[in-house]
Amino acid sequence: MKNNLSSKSCVPCKGGFPPLTREEFTPMLSEINSTWQVIDDKKLHREFEFSSFMDAIAFVNKVAEVAEAEGHHPDIQIHYTKVILELWTFKINGLFDNDFILAAKIDQIA
Repeated sequence: MKNNLSSKSCVPCKGGFPPLTREEFTPMLSEINSTWQVIDDKKLHREFEFSSFMDAIAFVNKVAEVAEAEGHHPDIQIHYTKVILELWTFKINGLFDNDFILAAKIDQIA
């Protein structure tokens, strides 16, 4: 079942419906790296460490390419060799399938 999410594509979220509940998103957690943390049942959070600033930037650029292709964009923080990503769907103020799909695709880059 692993990698099922990474083979999917994000679909535009128009809003107007509730975010996923813990019961709905829990099965998807097994399909993404266990270092992703769910924050307040509303966001996915993961930190990445690199050996150099340029390695961190190269990773961010790869994430940006995938995010742009999917039309779903993470919040990105860069702290020298550390990159922090947060995924959530703004229009519903919580988690949606797209967040888990993009997390799985980011896992493939990492």
